[in-house]
Amino acid sequence: MIKVLSISGSPVDNSSTDLILQNLQRSFIDHLPENLSAEYDFVKLNDFHIKSCQACGDAPTPLYCFYDDIADIYKKLENCDLLIFGSPVYFDSVSAQSKLFIDRCNCFRPPDFDNRDPDHDFIKLLKRKRTGAIVLVGGENCWFEGARRVIAGFFKWVEVVNEGMITYISVDYNKKGTVVDDKSTIDATIELGKKLASLISKSEKND
Repeated sequence: MIKVLSISGSPVDNSSTDLILQNLQRSFIDHLPENLSAEYDFVKLNDFHIKSCQACGDAPTPLYCFYDDIADIYKKLENCDLLIFGSPVYFDSVSAQSKLFIDRCNCFRPPDFDNRDPDHDFIKLLKRKRTGAIVLVGGENCWFEGARRVIAGFFKWVEVVNEGMITYISVDYNKKGTVVDDKSTIDATIELGKKLASLISKSEKND
């Protein structure tokens, strides 16, 4: 069973970010070969009360973190085979919801204060690499690269390999979900889903 996790950092319900994530998720599942099945989770970060990282420095073993109610998201992230992360672009970076969550994932590599592992400054709790993709939505003059770098750094931290990115420039920030009328973006989303399905299918054959 292939486990797909889509995480949306958009504060708006049925936003273009959400719709692209859901279409990408659907395309991935549709293009899997018949011998593979998938289950998926769609996490809307705005629905959670996420405390900002407190830089406590403590190891919460066997938990990932001491604070609030996002342990369930941690577990989904740990167990997924495909991670699709989407955010609107605010001030050339990801949304506040996205950044809060990303900062709180620092615990996936706790610092090695006791020098138990001389080869790493941070101990890796995730032992396998997973496939991933990025979705970014912005306005006409936004800078996607700033947000991409944030998510790329997050992916590296949680052992996810970025295999593609969808960017969409919203034609009207007063309207939500305008991507449904943008055929080129929808087509690109379908193609990326197909690519991700092919990559994971090949990986499953090799395991």
